[in-house]
Parts: sequence; C-alpha cells; structure tokens
Amino acid sequence: MRQSFFSSAPLPVMAWGVMLVRIITGLLLLWHGWECLDADKMKMYTGWFADRQYAEPAAWAYAGKIAELLAGIGFVLGLLTRVAALGAMAAFAGIIFLLGDKGKIFESDQHPFLFILISVLFLFTGPGAFSLDAVFFKTKKRRY
Repeated sequence: MRQSFFSSAPLPVMAWGVMLVRIITGLLLLWHGWECLDADKMKMYTGWFADRQYAEPAAWAYAGKIAELLAGIGFVLGLLTRVAALGAMAAFAGIIFLLGDKGKIFESDQHPFLFILISVLFLFTGPGAFSLDAVFFKTKKRRY
C-alpha cells in the first residue's frame, strides 16, 4: 500500500530518521559533556553554582556535565536510550531551573529546552534503527 507524504501516518523510514536525530543529538551531548575533562571550563561552571550559593558547587557542575556525557554515549550507541533520555532531561532541566533564567524557555533557555524536547522524543519512540538496545534487549522490529 502506497503511503502519501501528506498523510498523518508515519513514513516507512521513520526508524531511520529517529536514528539520525539520535546520533546527531548524542554527538552534540558528547561535545557538551566532554567539558567535564577541561579543568578551566569546570572551574567556570563551578563558579556559576557558587555564585548562586549552592552547597558543593563542584559536585553540581560535574554531575550535570557527566550526565550530558553519559547521555551522549547512550544516544550515539542507542544503549539504554530511554535512561539516557531521562539523564539528559534532568541535566538540562537543572540548567534551566538552577542556573538559567528560571524557566524562560521562550527567551534565553531555548537551547537546553530543545535538548529536553528531543529527549522526550527518544523517551517515547526509543532509539530507532541500529541500536544496541535492539541487540541486548531483543526488541521486535516495529513500524512507527
């Protein structure tokens, strides 16, 4: 049965599209999370938490960056994708509500909010095509 591009049904290649977005998002998260290995960057991020008088500001800064790094690895590999999505959502919600402009997602907090939205996509759809989740958890191939 031929499917119309303008129908409300998902395209037959949706799993490939989800995979492409998952891998690109994962690479972006790896880029952000890799900063946990840069002492100067982490000093700056720790300072942000210290300025807001959080207890253990370095722990907060490292927790966020490591969450981004691990979520990036999970997304790129398609490994524990839904857990990675929850980790990314937590990290970026922290950025928005603990460090940012307290939830101004239509202004300065758009970037972290977009990462949350993309993570919600993976929470509901799973990893798409070619994932380690499919290998380890023997998921049946499904059409989205």
